[in-house]
Amino acid sequence: MSGFDDPGIFYSDSFGGDPIADEGQVQRSQLQKRFKEFLRQYRTGTDRTGFSFKYRDELKRHYNVGQYWIEVEIEDLASFDGDLSNYICKQPVEHLQLLEEAAKEVADEVTRPRPKGEETLQDIQVMLRSDSNPSNIRNLKSEQMSHLVKIPGIIIAATPVRAKATRITIQCRTCRNIIPNIALRPGLEGYALPRKCSTEQTNLAKCPLDPYFIVPDKCKCVDFQTLKLQESPDAVPHGELPRHMQLYCDRYLCDKVVPGNRATIIGVYSIKKAGLTKIKSRNNVGVGIRSSYIRVVGIQVDTEGSGRSVSGSVTPQEEEEFRHLTSMPNIYDMIAKSIAPSIYGSNDIKKAIACMLFGGSRKRLPDGLTRRGDINLLMMGDPGTAKSQLLKFVERCSPIGVYTSGKGSSAAGLTASVIRDAATRSFFVEGGAMVLADGGVVCIDEFDKMREDDRVAIHEAMEQQTISIAKAGITTTLNSRCSVLAAANSVFGRWDETKGDENIDFMPTILSRFDMIFIVKDEHNEERDMTLAKHVMSLHVSALTQTQAVEGEIELHKLKKLIAYCRAKCGPRLSAEAAEKLKNRYILMRSGAREHERESDRRSNIPITVRQLEAVVRIAESLSKMKLQPFATEADVEEALRLFQVSTLDAALSGNLSGVEGFTTQEDQEMLSRIEKQLKRRFAIGSQVSEHSIIQDFVKQKYPEHAIYRVLQLMMRRGEIQHRLQRKVLYRIK
Repeated sequence: MSGFDDPGIFYSDSFGGDPIADEGQVQRSQLQKRFKEFLRQYRTGTDRTGFSFKYRDELKRHYNVGQYWIEVEIEDLASFDGDLSNYICKQPVEHLQLLEEAAKEVADEVTRPRPKGEETLQDIQVMLRSDSNPSNIRNLKSEQMSHLVKIPGIIIAATPVRAKATRITIQCRTCRNIIPNIALRPGLEGYALPRKCSTEQTNLAKCPLDPYFIVPDKCKCVDFQTLKLQESPDAVPHGELPRHMQLYCDRYLCDKVVPGNRATIIGVYSIKKAGLTKIKSRNNVGVGIRSSYIRVVGIQVDTEGSGRSVSGSVTPQEEEEFRHLTSMPNIYDMIAKSIAPSIYGSNDIKKAIACMLFGGSRKRLPDGLTRRGDINLLMMGDPGTAKSQLLKFVERCSPIGVYTSGKGSSAAGLTASVIRDAATRSFFVEGGAMVLADGGVVCIDEFDKMREDDRVAIHEAMEQQTISIAKAGITTTLNSRCSVLAAANSVFGRWDETKGDENIDFMPTILSRFDMIFIVKDEHNEERDMTLAKHVMSLHVSALTQTQAVEGEIELHKLKKLIAYCRAKCGPRLSAEAAEKLKNRYILMRSGAREHERESDRRSNIPITVRQLEAVVRIAESLSKMKLQPFATEADVEEALRLFQVSTLDAALSGNLSGVEGFTTQEDQEMLSRIEKQLKRRFAIGSQVSEHSIIQDFVKQKYPEHAIYRVLQLMMRRGEIQHRLQRKVLYRIK
């Protein structure tokens, strides 16, 4: 037998009554009167500025615009009467109802006389707010049951808004006896329908067992929604899965958050009866087991997901310190040196990561389109060059950071998935890593190990910064306003200088979405190797290395706050002079890329497009954001162009034979390219030519013999030609 708000209705032989109609009625009325005095009399302000009645004025303002709710700070209640706040924290189920009744009475007083047609007084919802330190999902034990708790986390799923009955009317099927206005407890608890009819039974009309049904038209309902809260990634111990908690929101708390929002929840730690399917067994094993959830009475949302909640907690002293710090002329170098100070070298990569952490300015154009301000960065190259360590550091130092590995990430895990609720069989959306990193950085390690289909799924998230879903009848768009920091190895494991673009196994569509692409090479240099070895040994030998490494630079927790503060307070734009300079340089970049493609007879995997022009704009804006300046200057554009030159442009213009041992000058590179082109024209695919005749012909053309042998060796290594030793000939394969 199903009820009106199934699955929240269960069976028993009791008639539920009003929970506050008992012997403590006198004490409750006194408490309600005290709550009423608090709402009516609590004042803020001083003698000089004048006093204002905080909650009385707010109630009147909200009621007149049709918003029947009020937010009460527990600290205000504690300063007015410590016992009242203690009651709310220790026994919130009974006393919140008294506070709402008191709010309804005060609203009645402050809104008289009301217009005709509005004589009926509306119920007032009381939301709670607190500045106390939050707890953790892992710390919720049975001792906190029915107490007020404050839990931070990430909303990862939200169901549609549905209706729940607060007062129901039931009727007997046989004798038509009506029991009206039965109150239901709030939350996910339901009402237990009586098993027997309450009227006197006669033999003529004997009512059977379970005779009652709910009359929907005579029920009073409120909106409700269930959410899924996941604990913050930084609170999850290593090697453990993040834990979840079901949340119940009703009335004006519905639709306050969407998947991906970081929020702090204040609510009543409650229990509900486990589903009937879970406790159904032959020996009734599991009867009495209850599953926990939180009945939400207050939500504090981190707005925009841009670390504004962090910047809101910045004290005036810290703000003064940050402004002094950003006004220093060498702030850019200080921030770069503060990023992973235990990693030696990679200065340009650290500067690029600093720009990515601060980000450019998000712009909304007059036609409604938006241009992203977040900077995406790709590091690609040899193993053992500290790429993963840099990713781990960025996850820790970004105000919002999510770390994931490419092989263990699917398209749904990175973007969003549609899941069917086991209880209601309805579908809802659950956000993935890029939704959870909204307003921060998502670090993707082993980017090259991802399946191509999964990489394609993040195209929209990287450029448009939204994730569109059209599955199972759900059509929606989620925000993913995050930067992407990816690390990848080349196709051959190590970067092969002779292969050029063949080292890169990515489509141009994904590469063009990265603002900076760094080729990280493990170069053999005796002086550099000695310095690096000394640095690594010092880390392993000395116990004081960590403090020595960051000495004189910005500490991690201060850097994290500085990034959040600058992101919230500053949104710079390009100055007119800087824009003119950038326009001219972009035209030169395009012409240089075209010239390179013409000389090498092939197009680069890394295209130079308008996206790359916008990338330089974003880098320049991030440089001015570090200094809290409103406009990006020509010097910022110059540094942005230099960073772009040493990263993406160098990667795009890397020739097929660049950096070959013994041939480092530009003239030598051109000579090798000419020899290779003539060799390919000399004999077609499938033909055989004598090695001796080739050498003699090229020597006659004044080419050095060792250069000819070098090109033949490179072509053999690439599998383009094959040596037939018995007959001393070369066989062209491709």
